[in-house]
Amino acid sequence: MIQNTPVTPNTLCRVCDSTKLKLFLDLGAQPPANSFLKKEQFGDEASFPLRVAFCESCGFVQLADIVDPDILFRNYVYVSSTSPSFVKHFEEYANDIVNTVGGADGALAVDIGSNDGILLKPLRALGAKVLGIDPATAIAKKATAEGIETWPEYFGETLAQKIVGERGNAKLITANNVFAHIHDLNNVVRGVKILLSQDGAFVIEAPDLLVFLRDKLFDTVYHEHVSYISVTPLVSFFARHGLRIFDVKSVSTHGGSLRIFVGHDDAPHQSTDQLRNRLEQEQKERLGEFATFEHFAADVQTIKKDLLLLLTAIKKEGKLIAGYGAPAKGNTLLNYVGIGQDLVDFIVDDSPPKQGLFTPGMHIPVVPAAHLDTNQPDYLLILAWNFAEAIMKKNELFTLKGGRFIVPVPVPRIVDPASSIR
Repeated sequence: MIQNTPVTPNTLCRVCDSTKLKLFLDLGAQPPANSFLKKEQFGDEASFPLRVAFCESCGFVQLADIVDPDILFRNYVYVSSTSPSFVKHFEEYANDIVNTVGGADGALAVDIGSNDGILLKPLRALGAKVLGIDPATAIAKKATAEGIETWPEYFGETLAQKIVGERGNAKLITANNVFAHIHDLNNVVRGVKILLSQDGAFVIEAPDLLVFLRDKLFDTVYHEHVSYISVTPLVSFFARHGLRIFDVKSVSTHGGSLRIFVGHDDAPHQSTDQLRNRLEQEQKERLGEFATFEHFAADVQTIKKDLLLLLTAIKKEGKLIAGYGAPAKGNTLLNYVGIGQDLVDFIVDDSPPKQGLFTPGMHIPVVPAAHLDTNQPDYLLILAWNFAEAIMKKNELFTLKGGRFIVPVPVPRIVDPASSIR
């Protein structure tokens, strides 16, 4: 059922306040992508519109409908440190930002949307004083109990003033896979302006819009992910707040992400060649033109059709298909394409909080990976495609027994695990 009360239409661009938002992608009504549920909850499940718009004034890409963040984040179940790949990534990330900005001398580092402290742990090991901010109350409590002090709050201007009053200014403020989740960016960036030390940096990491378009990553659209990040619209946005982007780096997480460094407009940070090259690339790739996104939407419809044809043909042969990984992106794909238990019998996932539950919307059971030992499918549909190569390597025994892998994007295909998927 669609419930309208917790949903607010997004009528103003969140970075330039323009009303010229033009829809280009409609993925239908979907439940929140991380709202795994028990069987007895099936009848009470809510779905909300999932549509994406392009700002014709500044080129910023964003959701057209905003779900109440308490619905999405207060009972959040995703825990970052269950992924060894992510643990390693954030260790490298901590070293990068300390080498670029500093902070290993006892300076304060604040992570917005800190989850279980996956970035703050290596920052603390490098010598920073750390504080996490995360509205997921259970995860914040667990992180604090494990030694990473985490406040179960939403970050903004008021909370920034409180942190300055109690802890002083922060040399490092980070927002990793969370900046794109925030509707009121102005309030958050006003808070950053207050909290950030004069020589410090606000570092954002978020999926890259260029990669989103290139690899047809429509499944990374979900209600939590309200913005799709490119650099050009953010230059003027931060400038209005007295801040300045001075560096941009490309990283491999989530198929391809941006790491954006922001400082005070009068800070000593020098603008890099990487930033200039990135802005030129966005112009070359026509990120400021609506036609670019119309073409993308047409490609998404083709992926839906081709994936359904592939899975249906396999099932007609009497084969068993299971899913591997139950990330948010997987649930967007399952719901948009219409993949239920008639096509995928079960999904294995390494996160204990998801095991024993059912996927939102399509209600496919989630089980531990050990389930594969006694229930060998013929095919594994890799829903966590950003870890596809690691998943295939981990499941070599599955391949030796004759199992095969399916990767759904950018082109639905059966993959030879001996070859690269991209």
